[in-house]
Amino acid sequence: MIKYIGGATAAVALAIGGIAYAGGMFEGAAEPVPAIEDAIPVDAAAMASKGGPEAAASTTPAAADAPFTVRRVLPIDGPIKYGDWHWDDAGVPDGPIVMTVDLDARVLSVFKGGYEIGAAAVLVGTDDYPTPLGTFPIMHKQRHNVSEKYDNAPMPWSMFLTSDGVAIHGGSTVENGYASHGCISGPDEFISRIFAVAKPGDKVVITRGATMQMGDKIV
Repeated sequence: MIKYIGGATAAVALAIGGIAYAGGMFEGAAEPVPAIEDAIPVDAAAMASKGGPEAAASTTPAAADAPFTVRRVLPIDGPIKYGDWHWDDAGVPDGPIVMTVDLDARVLSVFKGGYEIGAAAVLVGTDDYPTPLGTFPIMHKQRHNVSEKYDNAPMPWSMFLTSDGVAIHGGSTVENGYASHGCISGPDEFISRIFAVAKPGDKVVITRGATMQMGDKIV
């Protein structure tokens, strides 16, 4: 039996060389945000393309300077299990944040200037409460948030992706047998680290089983 956690949920994803990239009310007056159906559609063909060794070894200025090109993946051995998370931003130069979520692998990855700095197993939606596919900007952040729709369930470090309440958030038990109502929920310490570096406008790419290699574009 599946146990549900959190409020209206959503996810973000992409797998890279076998490693996946990887709700409440808004405060104050916020600009209108897109609904799920208004998300930027994913170009599945482009995202599934795999560059060869030449692409991985490219040293052209364009590849070296592209902030949304995969430049490093974390050295993680084996699949990421529920409750596991990895973070290493030591020495990583400043750059834009982009996140990916693979709904099949249930893994969220965080990239900074093309360098993967974090990855964790996350809860995503089900067939009845699916996590939407597409590319979504972070529209709004809320440190302390509870779901008015789901019995005031705590959803700290919420980063909203749609006006429907789909968000990346903490406050959940991340283990086998649990799922969300469409949101992406991860371990508190991991999500809090994302919350500290991500800002409105940063992109979250949600896919199902898409893969990328070194030198490929993330968005």
